[in-house]
Parts: sequence; C-alpha cells; structure tokens
Amino acid sequence: MTAEIKKLQKGYFLISHPEIEGGLFGRAVLLLCEHNEVGSFAIIINKPLDVELPPELIDLSSAPNKNITIRAGGPVQTNQLMLLHSVPSPQQQLLTVTDDIYLGGDLEYLHELLEDEQQPTVYLCFGYAGWASAQLEREVLEGHWFVYPANKRLLFETPPEALWRTLLKEMGGKYAVLSTIPEDLSLN
Repeated sequence: MTAEIKKLQKGYFLISHPEIEGGLFGRAVLLLCEHNEVGSFAIIINKPLDVELPPELIDLSSAPNKNITIRAGGPVQTNQLMLLHSVPSPQQQLLTVTDDIYLGGDLEYLHELLEDEQQPTVYLCFGYAGWASAQLEREVLEGHWFVYPANKRLLFETPPEALWRTLLKEMGGKYAVLSTIPEDLSLN
C-alpha cells in the first residue's frame, strides 16, 4: 500500500493532477468528507459558483455575515445544498470532517449563520463528488489525485483561486514544481 493510499481518510484534501484539464476537476481541490470500504465522497471547495439564490429563501446581500460564499461542490446531485463550516452546534446533525471543520445543518441553522455577527466562514456547496468502493484508491494510484491533510486555515483562509497552487507548494519537492505548470500548457 502506498503512502498516498494510507492517507485516504476523511479530513484530507484531494488535489487534482495538473494533467486533469478543464471542467470541475481541473485544478480542483476537494475535501474528503467520508472514506470507507463502501466508497467515498468529497466536496470541491475551490470552485466558486455564481448563482442567484431566491432572496425569500436565502438573502446573502443583506446578511450581517459576509463570509458566506457559494461553491460548486461536485457533479453529483447538483441541486443538493450542503453547508461546510467551522461552527460546531450541539443541536444540529453535523458530520465532523476534522476537529474544526463540519458538514451539515438545515435551513434554520443556515439562517443562524447568516445572522452570526462573529462572521464564521461558510461555504454553500451545491453537489458533491462520489466514488464507489476502491475507485478512489485506483485514481490515486493512477496519479490523478494527491492527498494532503486538511485544516481550517487552508480551507477557509486561502482564496479559492490560490488554493490548488498553495497546497502543492506546501507539499514541497516535486509537488511544488507541479504548482508552477501553467493552466494552458501551450504557454509552457
């Protein structure tokens, strides 16, 4: 078993190889939210989504919390909204991804976060990425994904357009070199 496969567990980033071009997975960073013998699911976290939500449902423009952004979470069930945040709540059914990163909450909880004057960062993620049993392991072994431990600072404080490069640079060595490859390989 390779070192990369051993790292496959919830609370880790999946960083796409630079040869994956375009689409949702080109230069994508995903947060692995679950990984077990049945399969895996992750949320793409560095692809902002420009959509207008019905103001009667969620009015981001007038909310005191300005740290709420919309992300394309993945190609599966794109009409499903998931909340990714760092606010533990005993009243909610939350999936603990790491000690300080949580997935979940209902519409009422989202409204609480919208009104929170502490302004926690919240990603409204539409959709997710999923893999069947052993599929993600195969993709990692084939070199499609690099695996790196997630943390709140990297997830919520790094601008989405810089996250892919930042993670590869932090990994150092050959990964740092890969971070310098231009998106348009004809410019190389």
